[in-house]
Amino acid sequence: MKKHLEFFTLALEDGWEVPEGYPETIEQNIINGSLDEENKKGTRTRLLRFKPGAFTTEPFEHDFWEEVFLFSGTLIVGGITYEPHTYACRPAHVPHGPFKSEDGCLLLEIHYYE
Repeated sequence: MKKHLEFFTLALEDGWEVPEGYPETIEQNIINGSLDEENKKGTRTRLLRFKPGAFTTEPFEHDFWEEVFLFSGTLIVGGITYEPHTYACRPAHVPHGPFKSEDGCLLLEIHYYE
């Protein structure tokens, strides 16, 4: 369940961690909520940042919906370079990636089960 939060400034220098199964050059900062993948419920909003040169080697696939907004930097997906202010919405079980960011990037992601 997500908390009711009014406008506040995110402390972008704190709270970063490497998500399980990701390379050390990619970090998340959970803003709100939680996702219970075992029981297939919940929702979370997170920031995901790629440090310059970060990349993944295999496509991802998960059993929850995902919405992604690229705030800054560039993200390369399948050989296509995406610029800031691009958006993706993926249903569960859709393979996506691998990903690469030569200059680094910051994403806002929302994950949820239907």
